[in-house]
Amino acid sequence: MKYAALVLYDNKNPVSSVDFPAVTDALLAGGVFLDEVQLLPYDAAAAVTAALARMAEEADGVFAVCDAALLPAVRGAVGDVAGKPFGEEYLIETEGCLLAALPAGKRGADLVCSEVIPRVDARRNNMYSRVVLRTVGAPAKEVIEVMARAEEAAGGKLALHASEKYGCGKLELIYDASTPKMAADEAVRILADGLSQYIYALEDVTPAERLVEALKLHRLKISTAESFTGGGVGRAIVRVPGASKVFFEGLNTYDGGSKQLRLGVKELTLKSKGAVSAETAYEMAAGLIVQGNCDVSIATTGAAGPEPDGAAPVGLCFLAVGTREQVKVFRHRLAGDRETVTETAVNLALFHALKVLTETGLPDKI
Repeated sequence: MKYAALVLYDNKNPVSSVDFPAVTDALLAGGVFLDEVQLLPYDAAAAVTAALARMAEEADGVFAVCDAALLPAVRGAVGDVAGKPFGEEYLIETEGCLLAALPAGKRGADLVCSEVIPRVDARRNNMYSRVVLRTVGAPAKEVIEVMARAEEAAGGKLALHASEKYGCGKLELIYDASTPKMAADEAVRILADGLSQYIYALEDVTPAERLVEALKLHRLKISTAESFTGGGVGRAIVRVPGASKVFFEGLNTYDGGSKQLRLGVKELTLKSKGAVSAETAYEMAAGLIVQGNCDVSIATTGAAGPEPDGAAPVGLCFLAVGTREQVKVFRHRLAGDRETVTETAVNLALFHALKVLTETGLPDKI
């Protein structure tokens, strides 16, 4: 089945003001993969009518998304194409197509979950299964190649969708009851094997949620020392319900003096290697462990931009994970603006900490 979305905006305001990703994400979560998304100004009547008419002819479902203030005009355009008035507030159903006029943002996402998805399921008269794999740091080229192999192995019997934000990826595999179980299992196996070094969960959870779960399992405490992520690592952890059971403290040690005073980083290290270095990240993470208040530590140091940090180019960062047995340092060169670099580093730091916990066989704390 084919689905399309038409995003309508007021051309006197920026397109970014229309929060349509919330609606499209809700559609994806419900197993409705969009084959086409088109953006048009709502007052370009002829173009809007032509786009809606074409989509209604080609697709099984068409979803017009706009700001709430534009809904009356958009409902009129959708109704004209359907050739009938709205029998329900947001939906029109014809023999060949389900059409919807939806507000952008959370309200539209809620309507997708409560009204659109049940109607779509009824029309396709099938039960769908969904498998989610979560990754961090998976290169786009590898994801595309592995997805192609999975789709080929399944013989077109399932749908795959990949999304990514700040290095944190989500692969969704959706199939219906007519899909042979062997085909679905083989596709999942190919995805899991091909991206094994980047996968942290086979369910839809964040890196912080999975890390907190692992810390609780081992009855361990964690502390963070951040030099360029602005408390983002600690903030991600404490957003998880129950994090107070595993989170000891979070330090923002931007100044060199703070690194020395609070973490025991050597002055010689800062002068000879620089604040953005593997050696500094190591001593930051080790300093938290030496204090004896935590069992696991995360340290971040890097150059977020927009200007280089001394000899360190923008995007270079070192992320360290410490335990009572060892400290591991991970080097990354990240691309993007300041926000992208820091948020990606946060996800990578959480991912590395989780991998250390799950792969080194740490003993449970008594």
